[in-house]
Order: sequence, then C-alpha cells, then structure tokens
Amino acid sequence: MLTQELRTDIDKIWNTFWTGGISNPLSVIEQITYLLFIKRLDELQQLKENKAAMLGKSIDKPIYQPQEKELRWSSFKDLEPEQMRKLFTKDEGVFDFMKNYGAKDSAFGRFMKGAVFMIPTPRLLANVVDMLSGIDMKDRDTKGDVYEYLLSKIATAGQNGQFRTPRHIIKMMVDLMQPGPEDVICDPSAGSCGFLVGCAEYMREHHSKEFFKAGFEQYFSNDMFMGMEFDPTMIRIGAMNMILHGIEEPVLMDVDALSDANSDFTEKATLIMANPPFKGSLDKDAVDKELLRIVDAAKTELLFLALILKGLKKGGRAAVIIPDGVLFGTSKAHQQIRKELIDKHRLQAVISMPAGVFKPYAGVSTGVLIFTKTGNGGTDNVWFYDMKGDGYTLDDKRQPDEKKNDIPDIVMRWQHLEKDKKNTRTDKSFFVPVAEIRSNKYDLSINRYKETVYEEKFYAMPSDIITEIKQLDKERSEALKKLEKLIQGKEVETV
Repeated sequence: MLTQELRTDIDKIWNTFWTGGISNPLSVIEQITYLLFIKRLDELQQLKENKAAMLGKSIDKPIYQPQEKELRWSSFKDLEPEQMRKLFTKDEGVFDFMKNYGAKDSAFGRFMKGAVFMIPTPRLLANVVDMLSGIDMKDRDTKGDVYEYLLSKIATAGQNGQFRTPRHIIKMMVDLMQPGPEDVICDPSAGSCGFLVGCAEYMREHHSKEFFKAGFEQYFSNDMFMGMEFDPTMIRIGAMNMILHGIEEPVLMDVDALSDANSDFTEKATLIMANPPFKGSLDKDAVDKELLRIVDAAKTELLFLALILKGLKKGGRAAVIIPDGVLFGTSKAHQQIRKELIDKHRLQAVISMPAGVFKPYAGVSTGVLIFTKTGNGGTDNVWFYDMKGDGYTLDDKRQPDEKKNDIPDIVMRWQHLEKDKKNTRTDKSFFVPVAEIRSNKYDLSINRYKETVYEEKFYAMPSDIITEIKQLDKERSEALKKLEKLIQGKEVETV
C-alpha cells in the first residue's frame, strides 16, 4: 500500500529533479527507472548470496562478479557526490553495467540502446540515490505502487493521442476478464504496460498455486505476456514496470502495431486488453493490408479493433477501451467494424464510461467493449452498463469519491449476468437483443436503448395561484394594520 509518507518521499524526489534542471516528466520517470533498476539488481544479488549461504553452495548465476562490487547500489550509495557521479559515468561504470547487463540477460537490453544518463550534477545524483535508499521497496507490491505513483505524475497527454489508463480502470477490466494460467496475454498498445502488470498481479492473487507447478514460473516470466510499443521511451518505462512487478523477461516488441512490420501478429493471443491511441488518421499505405480487409479505415481506433481480431486465437477474448464515436459513428468504416464484431464474432458487453475518467489527460467520453473471437458469429444479447462514476470526481483534480463508484457493481453484475436478464431499460444495466441492434444500423451507444423515466409533476391552475396571491396580500395587509396600531399605541403611552 502506498502510504502518505511514501507519497511525500516520492514527491520530494520528483521536486529534486525539477529543481535540478530536469523538467520533462517522461525524462524524470526514465532516470528514476534506471536508478530503480540498478537498485533492483543489487537486491537480486543479495537474494542470490543469501540463498547460496543458506545452502552452502556457490552463487547461481551471479549478477555481479567480485571485482564489480563497487558498481552495486549498497556499495556506492554512501559515496561522496563527485565520486558517485564519476562511478556512474566512466566507461564500464554503473550506467554501462546496467545497459550491458540488459543486453546480455534481459529483453530489456534491446531497448536500452538509446538510454542516456541525464542527471546533470553530482549533488542531484547523490540526493536522489539517498532518497531512494530511504524507501523500503523490497516488497513487490510496494515497488509496483511506487512506480504507478510515478507514472501518475505524467499530467499531460503523450504524443499521438497516448494517455495513461488509470490503475483502477485497469483493475476493473482485469477483474471482468479474469485471466487464467493458460492464457497468452497481449497489449498491442502497451505504453507503460499497465494492463500486462494488472494481469500479472491478478495471476499472483488468484492463481498463486500455479507458481509451485513445474515450468509455470518460467512460462509466467517468459511467454505469458506480450506487448507492442513504438515509442522508445515508453517501451523502456514499460519494461521496467514489468520487471519491478516480478516479470523478469517480458516479451516486448518495439514496433508500430498497425504497420506491415507487425503483419505476423496473427492468432497469437488468447486474451487482449488495450487502450489504443485515438490519434486521428493514418496513411493507409503504411497499414498492414490484412487490417484493411477487416475494416477499410484510416482511424487508429478502428484499425486497432481489426488488429485485435487478427491477433486473437479463435475463442480468444478481448476488453478494449474505445472513444464513444466508435459506438455510434455513421461512416461506412464505423458501421463496418461494428458489423464485423457483431455478425462474425461474439460481442458480449458495452460499458459506457463518463467523460472525466481520463482527466487530466483528456476529457473524451469512452466505453469498454468486451468480445470473443469466433469467426462464425454468436452475438445474441449484448449487455449494456451505464457507468456514472468510477470512485473519483470527474474534474481535473480527480479526488476520491467512493459514494459515486459503480465499479464494484459492474464486476458483480458481470459475474452474475443471469440476474440482469430481468432488468428493464431504465436500470443501470440491461440486455439488448442483437436483432434490435442490427435494426439500428449496429448502433452501440447506450442512449439509443436506455429509457429514462420522467417523474410527472402537477402544477396549480393560474386562477388558483392568483387566488392564493390575493389571500396572501389580504393577510399581509391585515398584519400591517395591526403593526401600525401597535406602534401608534406605544407612541401615545410615551407622550
């Protein structure tokens, strides 16, 4: 759990970077990421040393050799600032060791080629190392919470319409999809890898016994999770996010997911969770032609739905955040992708989220589509839910507001859908037959089907209102006369 004390410590680190001259939020997070990774390497080495000492054996696959002791966090954290920075920046120093370690032993290494050490002064480096040393992050959950809090400080939308998915929305979607130990889980617009991390945490919480089975730990670390991201900074941040959550060998691809370079992404995953960028239009010449056969579009939100259908194995499931326009857009492409989902596969749910869920990054209204790839249809009744609140205020401040939180209700109802079949269109959730959706040109906006009950109000007749006014005037006049007599009587007594 992220305590207020821990938040305060992180805020101090953040402010130290800003006052030290590094003001780009992504650059701050990236530099802290490197330091956290270096700290993590030392922690892993300590675990290996403790295990070897307990068993009376030599260290299995040591991270640091004896001659590299000075490069360990526990060795340099108390050095003088000048000495520490020289140790970081020299050839085969701390920073080079981190980059080379990744290149040798980790998928992270491929993305470290562009890593640059940007901490400009010895004093700033020493201050940040000292602050991070004071934060106890041996617990995996604490490390994850710290990293999520750092990511939450990216207060502006990224390039190409990217913005971070709030952690509680990720958790809601993971709880709805309930990933299992045999799943291959993918996010084709991974960003900071929040969905993949959310699924990993769900596995640890709900399928903990699987980790005691032969081969599962290796499958979990090497093959269960796939991510794609073309932004080199974000893929480094995402890889570190996964490592800090115990996924030591994440399968991440630095590729534009919609391009021909990703054309082999076909029937690879059993579960896809994503919040694709809504950045407008692409040049169709750069798009994988197979996607254009599914939907003849240039808009990224439509192309990503096509990519997800292409990448899912038959029987695979998906939960995807989309802008409201996907639900009711009238263009040929909008109708084409909705028709594809409904007629050729099984669309199961449309969860409408209020504008404000993604503030301060964006104020766009969004929804969540849940569907299964079948290839032969299967849509019968689609479940709609009208979310009014997510547990936070819907303004830029996004303060906690548990009185307006539909998320527990959404998860509970999804797990007991049979009960909702009796609901009417005036309830928060209800079913709509596929025939009705088809008759409405595949419109999936909840307002198309939701019924609003208006309370009937009765108003008095104008003649009755006039009579009441006259009566009030009469009573007021009589009261005024009594007051005048009372005042006059007092004046006589005074004389």
